Amino acid sequence: MIDSDKPPQHIGYILDGNRRWAKKHGLPTYEGHLAGYNALKDVIEATANAGVKYISFYTFSTQNWARAEGEVRGIMRLIRRLYKTDIKQLTKEGFRLVIMGAEDNIPDDIQEMGRLAEQQSRDGTRATLVMCFNYGGQEEIVRATRRLVVQGIQADKINLESVSAAMDHPEIPACDLIVRTSGEQRLSDFMLWRSAYSELMFLDKYWPEMTKDDVTDILKEYSRRIRRFGG
Repeated sequence: MIDSDKPPQHIGYILDGNRRWAKKHGLPTYEGHLAGYNALKDVIEATANAGVKYISFYTFSTQNWARAEGEVRGIMRLIRRLYKTDIKQLTKEGFRLVIMGAEDNIPDDIQEMGRLAEQQSRDGTRATLVMCFNYGGQEEIVRATRRLVVQGIQADKINLESVSAAMDHPEIPACDLIVRTSGEQRLSDFMLWRSAYSELMFLDKYWPEMTKDDVTDILKEYSRRIRRFGG
């Protein structure tokens, strides 16, 4: 059983519904992603204020490259804005940014800005923001497997601990809670290794509609959950 007065250590957010929100309001797709970007700021603030130390968010999957070229360009524009401008405020507020995902297909300037953003925020202690960008949970496990092979670890020495240590940013703990918006009820390749015993919440609202009050409701619901971890 969890302590109702103790917040989860790590919440993962699957940001779903930006495009449908834009269509609902008769707006271009980019406006949906921009609204989702702005909502993310409020959600991060409220989640950190509640004492959550790790906040991960699924911004762009490895499959999202198949979307329309104009939509991808718009998303990359927001990523550049985060790395170039908003990271300054996040760093000032004490956040640490960690980027999790593959570098394949990412423009060189975005890769460089991402590395600089991580460096600029590395001393943040308020909360760690785990940005899952060009990310896939299965591919993360493949990368971990390759690292074990490169390290020359014998098959009989491979266990849960060694695999965990080989994952991207192994200092990031398992997700206590994963929240997905838009009414869809699946993980879509998000945090597969870290979600083995995650509590799951599926909200019937689009991501741009998320507010700080929703974070309060999410944490209240989490406090009512009983986590058994197979016991």
